[in-house]
Amino acid sequence: MGTYPPQAMKTNRREKSIAQITKEYIEGHPSIRDCIRYDIVNFSALSRKIMDEMEIRNEEAVLVACRRYAEERRHPVREAEIRDVLKNSRIEMRTKISIVTARNDWLVLANLENAVKGLLTKKTILQVIQGANAITIITDEDIADRVAGIIGKENVLKTRRDLAEVVLRSPEKIAETSGVLSFLLSSLSERGVNAVEVVSCYTDSIFIVEEKDMMKAYNILSGCIKG
Repeated sequence: MGTYPPQAMKTNRREKSIAQITKEYIEGHPSIRDCIRYDIVNFSALSRKIMDEMEIRNEEAVLVACRRYAEERRHPVREAEIRDVLKNSRIEMRTKISIVTARNDWLVLANLENAVKGLLTKKTILQVIQGANAITIITDEDIADRVAGIIGKENVLKTRRDLAEVVLRSPEKIAETSGVLSFLLSSLSERGVNAVEVVSCYTDSIFIVEEKDMMKAYNILSGCIKG
């Protein structure tokens, strides 16, 4: 992919309206977007920040664009509904988890069928997620090599070990409440916890993290539940 010289980037940016530049800036900064949603933003200060970082000179135009964005995007805060779901949730943890990433191929899927038949009866974890380019298998560390052997080691792209599973089990209302998973992921990322994989399965929100982050993730999610 070619790169654009600085002058070309400035030319492309000038072709955009100030309103569009302002919108893209706010959309690219979730913390600012949240403050606008809570109506706790000093728009004059925000306008000056955008002007400084985006090299815009028309403060009035940026200020108008910020206010217009706020009016168009403002909606009732759903945190009360999210908290109501979370306070009736519970957390479970499991260590020694591995993730096997394989090529998205029909033969891999066929071999996985044999793995499911042979392993599910033994109370092991075996979660399969099919993406556009790869298949992700979340399983117990003890049988990761066996799973890789069943699907064919030549089909395995990567294996990650030393992971943990933190599961939030919620009431059925979670399926009708938007923003719960986003709220939880934001809480984790803001405290420096990276979710290696995230799976939503009916009332279960499953977060795969590195084992070293397991207790931190547990405490953060516990805090979300307690409010």
